[in-house]
Amino acid sequence: MEFGDWRPHTVRSQETVDATRVAGLAAILDDGLPAPETGEPLPALWHWVALPRWAGSGELGVDGHPRRGGLLPPVDLPRRMIAGGEVTMYRPLRVGETVRRESHVTAVQRKHGRSGPFVLVSVGTRIAGEDGDSALTERLDLVYREAPRDPASDRLPTDAVPAPPLHRDDDGWMLRTDATLLMRFSALTANAHRIHYDWPYATEVEGYPGLVVHGPLQAVALAETHRLDGGRPPARVGYRANAPLFCGQGARLRHEATADGIRLSLVADGAGRPGFVVHLHG
Repeated sequence: MEFGDWRPHTVRSQETVDATRVAGLAAILDDGLPAPETGEPLPALWHWVALPRWAGSGELGVDGHPRRGGLLPPVDLPRRMIAGGEVTMYRPLRVGETVRRESHVTAVQRKHGRSGPFVLVSVGTRIAGEDGDSALTERLDLVYREAPRDPASDRLPTDAVPAPPLHRDDDGWMLRTDATLLMRFSALTANAHRIHYDWPYATEVEGYPGLVVHGPLQAVALAETHRLDGGRPPARVGYRANAPLFCGQGARLRHEATADGIRLSLVADGAGRPGFVVHLHG
């Protein structure tokens, strides 16, 4: 099956079985068993959490999945899900262990079923220890399907390239947010507050007009623009939230010198005053 210039290729990386993420999964499951500690064996399938792959925001499609044309072929069907797979374990991975991962597409099959045409893509992964011996091999099957056949399907987005969350225009820095960014930041910070990812809860229970952008995300974005502009690392950072920023609402990030440092402010589209302010000192 041809996909223009795309050809199957191997993606390699060296990673560490992350003890913090292992402890996080144990806390989520809360099954009464202690979290595996450094040097202890990892339970079956926990490598999905302990060895995650975080694609850059600019590498994601509008559905939140990594854009096609990298490891995955540029399949022209918009809906994709995990269809199944298999993991073969030769020996346990251990918490804190450094491993090598290799992934490549092993098969691409175009088929036709009761719901119409679909494409099956199989990805093979091998995880090995530092000695090169395999710890596990895995097959992941992805299915790509057509859009649903009703007028609502017109709302299905194309796989366009999104702008990074922080970007410049002629007037300075802007912050772009979407539900994918908020979900990923919630996961990174172990923040389960539902106003950041649960639309019905945020709008119907707490009465907000949309998902609420995390205050810490706004603070990090403001501080990062200072760093990107070549600013000196601060000795002390103060921050204050004046008004919420909502998912999808554009925001302008401003810098100004003060008598004792730098004042960074975030002003949402349509707002007359900053909704979030950061002061950098030292």
